[in-house]
Amino acid sequence: MTKTIRCDIVSAHEEIFSGEVKMVFASGIAGDLGISPRHAPLITQLKPGPVRVQDEAGEEQFYFVSGGIIEVQPHVVTVMADTAMRGEDLDQAAAEAARAEAERELADRTGDMEIAEAQAKLLEAVAQLQAMERLRKNLKR
Repeated sequence: MTKTIRCDIVSAHEEIFSGEVKMVFASGIAGDLGISPRHAPLITQLKPGPVRVQDEAGEEQFYFVSGGIIEVQPHVVTVMADTAMRGEDLDQAAAEAARAEAERELADRTGDMEIAEAQAKLLEAVAQLQAMERLRKNLKR
């Protein structure tokens, strides 16, 4: 039986991760996903949030995606995100500033499109902050 699955995490600008892993964890729009080798094929949209990959030794690497698509085949998982970052590259101060700016924009907007854009920015900033909190908790273990 296969013990690993290939995982590729890419953004519109670069490849963030590529390698053999034991498990991939992500947040799909219909719920959280845990993907292991020989998983049933699936394509779904991702919510902004963390993507974790677990290597054969059980060590986890942490990434943040702003949303996107995950495609699962029995021997490969591909995460395609507009924006993807390594967990250690997340910036608390920048995420706090982005959240504050999005909240100001949301308060000042009147049109449906303007409100939707401000809400999307706010959702991404809050997801980054939550992802950083999860990462901090995992590092304390």
